[in-house]
Amino acid sequence: MTAPVTLAPDLMIGAAEIARFLFDSDDFRFQRRVYYLCTRSKRPLPHFRLGNRIATRRSTLMDWIALQEGFSHGE
Repeated sequence: MTAPVTLAPDLMIGAAEIARFLFDSDDFRFQRRVYYLCTRSKRPLPHFRLGNRIATRRSTLMDWIALQEGFSHGE
């Protein structure tokens, strides 16, 4: 039998925690940027909802950032 996989170390819940990861600040204006990136940007931030809070996985977010780096600035 394999050991159960735990998501806790990879999971970020709430705009403040995601803002700390992306912008190194959980100031309210950076939390608003996180909400903007999730809902209104051209390439939305990968996220899901846990109740009324947004959540994402660090590994998924790092993959998304790497993918964005592959796009040209002219798009």
